[in-house]
Amino acid sequence: MSKDNPQKEQHQLSLNDQMQRRYEERLHLMESGVNPYPCAFDVTTCSVDIIEFFQDEERKPVSIAGRIMTIRKMGKASFFNIQDSKGRIQIYLKKDDVGDTAYATFKLLDIGDIVGIKGYTFRTKTGEVSVHAETFELLSKSLRPIPIAKEKDVDGQKVVYDAFSDKEMRYRQRYIDLIVNPEVRDTFIKRSAIVAFMRQFFTTKGWLEVETPILQPIYGGAAARPFTTHHNALDMQLYLRIANELYLKRLIVGGFDGVFEFAKDFRNEGIDRFHNPEFTQVELYVAYKDYNWMMKQVEELLYRTSIAVNGTDTVTFLGSDISLKPPFRRITIADSIREYCGVDIGGKNEQELRLTAKDLGLELDSKIGAGKIIDEIFGEFVEPKLIQPTFITDYPTEMSPLAKEHRSKPGIVERFELIAGGKELCNSFSELNDPVVQRERLESQAKLRQRGDDEAMIVDEDFLRALEYGMPPCAGLGIGIDRMVMLLCGQESIRDVIFFPHLKPE
Repeated sequence: MSKDNPQKEQHQLSLNDQMQRRYEERLHLMESGVNPYPCAFDVTTCSVDIIEFFQDEERKPVSIAGRIMTIRKMGKASFFNIQDSKGRIQIYLKKDDVGDTAYATFKLLDIGDIVGIKGYTFRTKTGEVSVHAETFELLSKSLRPIPIAKEKDVDGQKVVYDAFSDKEMRYRQRYIDLIVNPEVRDTFIKRSAIVAFMRQFFTTKGWLEVETPILQPIYGGAAARPFTTHHNALDMQLYLRIANELYLKRLIVGGFDGVFEFAKDFRNEGIDRFHNPEFTQVELYVAYKDYNWMMKQVEELLYRTSIAVNGTDTVTFLGSDISLKPPFRRITIADSIREYCGVDIGGKNEQELRLTAKDLGLELDSKIGAGKIIDEIFGEFVEPKLIQPTFITDYPTEMSPLAKEHRSKPGIVERFELIAGGKELCNSFSELNDPVVQRERLESQAKLRQRGDDEAMIVDEDFLRALEYGMPPCAGLGIGIDRMVMLLCGQESIRDVIFFPHLKPE
């Protein structure tokens, strides 16, 4: 093995026969004066437009580029299909048109290579709209074979085999997934449309899109464990944000009437079908409003977003048809537990709640307090059963240290969560703006941390200082974008709506 570059030598030894042949083709092309990786190519149209706007008897000049997905090399004329970002189209290549040198280059091409073609449109004898190539150019030589699915007839039925269908491989190599399973693109195109519509919904109401820090000296705004890092120049520990709530509320203190942010947040927690440690959410804060007003905004937002991206207010998720037409059902968390569990949590202290949970079959960590116990009961026995959109309202104070106390119900805060498809989609408060009460709440959280609850919140003195200057009444909202995309696209796993989800090392 070469001492100068042992990694290169090892890579060469690892090549299979197909890859070795492609490396040799690359070298042969370069030796014959063909650049396998030119800088640019002038593309004037796409496959879908050529097919959609084709008119018989019209030899329309086109310039198109894409990846070779099928190829039939013959004597002096060949057919191949290319795939671009919109779809596929057939190319007809004739030696007499492109010349001996170009045709010799074509003979060295493989499925997976990216090419550019200039020519004109026509319809074949079999009726397929195609492009007759007058010139073609290799734009990128593919050195790894693409796992193309094959079809064969079995008892008169088409059977697909060798498909790139292994879920974990698809998540790890999303670039291959997008090439060979182009329908996957539709989900991510729709995801972009969902975010774009939501952004338009917020801005047309006069609210300002802002940016707040991802690296924070004190993390807050949610009950979660953070990722930590170190800033060398300042020699200080920083945290990747778990939420952007406290910074957005500082902006409400500063005088903005409505602010929102599409944010990447990070929580050092488990990975499952509904959780990824890096996720996207949008948070919105509007001055002089409360959680009742925000419920109506959420109903309008979900309904209008579904109409905009799906053309209907009904989606199919995990086998259920879910209507997003307002109004949504509303029920308090205590009533929902009473309805689905047959127990009354009203007025119970921590020990009584712990016994209730035990009677229901839940084994709980002794470190968690009353709020977490209620949350565990709700999450285990109620949330999975709420398929149609349901506002769960009026949470006990212990569960919501940042929410304003209810104006008529002692021990309760003005909060709702929207559950749809059996999972939380968004969370909202009438925001607590009394700095004295907020300090008491955060200090209570600090006591829970001392007991060992590492998800309890930290006292943020700068945030408390901001509240002491005065924050107007305010409604806040957080929506999980990944889960919203799952719902609107009918995807069963969060990994199917994130391009590059986190996975265990190979």
